[in-house]
Amino acid sequence: MTHKLTVALLFGGRSSEHSISCATAGGVLSAIDRERFTVIPIGMTADGAFTLQPDDAALFRLNPDAMPHVVDNGTRVRWPESTASRELMVTDADGTSRSLGTVDVVFPILHGPFGEDGTVQGLLELAGLPYVGSGVLASALGMDKHFTKTVLRQAGIAVAPWQTVTARRWASDVAGVEAAVAELGLPVFVKPARAGSSVGVSKVSSLDQLADAMTVALAEDDKVLIEATIIGREVEIGVLGGRPGEAPRASVAGEVVVTGRDFYDFDAKYMGADGIELVCPAVLSDAELAEMRELAVRTFEAIGCEGLARVDFFLTADGFVVNEINTMPGFTPISMFPTCWQKSGLSYPALIDELIAVALAK
Repeated sequence: MTHKLTVALLFGGRSSEHSISCATAGGVLSAIDRERFTVIPIGMTADGAFTLQPDDAALFRLNPDAMPHVVDNGTRVRWPESTASRELMVTDADGTSRSLGTVDVVFPILHGPFGEDGTVQGLLELAGLPYVGSGVLASALGMDKHFTKTVLRQAGIAVAPWQTVTARRWASDVAGVEAAVAELGLPVFVKPARAGSSVGVSKVSSLDQLADAMTVALAEDDKVLIEATIIGREVEIGVLGGRPGEAPRASVAGEVVVTGRDFYDFDAKYMGADGIELVCPAVLSDAELAEMRELAVRTFEAIGCEGLARVDFFLTADGFVVNEINTMPGFTPISMFPTCWQKSGLSYPALIDELIAVALAK
């Protein structure tokens, strides 16, 4: 890249992870190289409006006491009318329209449904705009835990045993679901099939807790995963996709050490709750790290990822088990994905540069 490029930073969104996406935007806005990139911050409101937001990282800083969000300021950003143009337009609150210039690449740092699940990727494909991250299929697969597990199991990659329960099945066959849980063995984890950041996840240690856990999960999605508990260390690793013809590569690993909570839940991830320690790099033998890297890249390629992903594992007595893959992982400066790459020698600003370069090369 020899000239200054324009990056449309897309964040917020309609999912329950809206605030986390905003916090990621704050991190990117504070770190992106302004000598190389001009940034257009586009915030998607909770009801799906594309708005032009201030280029001010402080407005979107992660604050457990006042989580950031996209304010609907009355502006409306319009995507190109055809693939013949990459010009963005905005209608201001007073009704006047103006050009935002030509966009070179979109950085869609949206988490959860209506952003990380292939929907926005489809919009950008239709508009002919280059963008950071995976395409429609890999984004959709990575968002849906049932289909992720199905594909990985077919690829010969170990995953936790599970049952998928729809809202209809739960309403009509509670006894059958309870029997499936008993077959998996208590405790189990109940989680929405298409949500992230541990939103809607519960640990169920007895059958009398199942109904409440299903209610919480079904509030996020009409399809729920019930997973067997895997005993092992929780380790995570970042993967970066290569340019055309290059293989993906994996970072060093990090570890989530749970000391005083049932699991690594939303409050521990983002609200400063106690009982969790994040360690990076994780203490692994050379052979363990090599195997984890190889499995992470296999997982990345199995669902057709591009750009970036974080792969989460359990390291058990029998080896590695994939917990899940995140095609747009948490990207705040303290999140595990950028931390793993920083410990691998790639700074946060350099990581942003690399993701944009890979997207343009694609």
